[in-house]
Amino acid sequence: MTDPWQECMDHCIEVTKKAGKMIREALQKDISVMQKSSPTDLVTETDQKVEQLIISSIKEKYPTHSFIGEESVAAGAPSILTDHPTWIIDPIDGTTNFVHRFSFVSVSIGFTVKKEIEFGIVYSCIEDKMYTARKGKGAFCNGAPIKVSKQEDISQSLVLTEMGYKKDPVTFQTMLANIRAILTIPVHGIRSPGSAAINMCLVACGSADAYYHMGIHCWDMAGGVAVITEAGGVIMDIMGGPFDLMSRRLIVASSRAIAERIAKEITVFDVGRDDTNSR
Repeated sequence: MTDPWQECMDHCIEVTKKAGKMIREALQKDISVMQKSSPTDLVTETDQKVEQLIISSIKEKYPTHSFIGEESVAAGAPSILTDHPTWIIDPIDGTTNFVHRFSFVSVSIGFTVKKEIEFGIVYSCIEDKMYTARKGKGAFCNGAPIKVSKQEDISQSLVLTEMGYKKDPVTFQTMLANIRAILTIPVHGIRSPGSAAINMCLVACGSADAYYHMGIHCWDMAGGVAVITEAGGVIMDIMGGPFDLMSRRLIVASSRAIAERIAKEITVFDVGRDDTNSR
């Protein structure tokens, strides 16, 4: 019997390759940069053109499906996840990296049915690494199976997070205090590659052992959630409870022991939710 979601995934991979090609070509030209909500919240014409390419290509084949796209939401579209088949799209995850031609730049797409992720694709397009995962069928990088490290000792771990400026001083100090709390466990180190989707894939393939973040969006996470889950990783809310795709916060790790230790060490700050269009 034909698997309709596999057909969607196959089509998505082809569209993602075209999007990655568009991004690489744009890197050879002058990049026009605009500001969204703050001086550190950037968008480029390429972000917008890539999202238009992805959505138009998918709509042509699946006209009844729903979409949540970063740039569409920024332009006023709703960010509400329903039971309907839904494509959650980040056209360029790591826009600041893209602007500076820093190599961690990805296209991230997750596909949900009844609010559950059926598959995810993260294309680290400068590295030419295509991470793919389908529910129940494993995770892959360029077609080769990947697995988390299975590390259970946080003192032997490399941890990923992001350290963008927060204009609220209390939030900013809490973020810095959380980094200090993790470093003084101690751990082997903290890294900030600059792309949430790639961070999740780095944990999925065993290059890092954990990643935590507060303040990202469902489009940053959806593709990577599929990859980390199918690679055998653990994903949970920042407070240790069940993961919620619309909550704008998560911990992923190679083992439950490491995820729970991070949840214990860090202090949570309010970031709102995506399904209330909180930005």
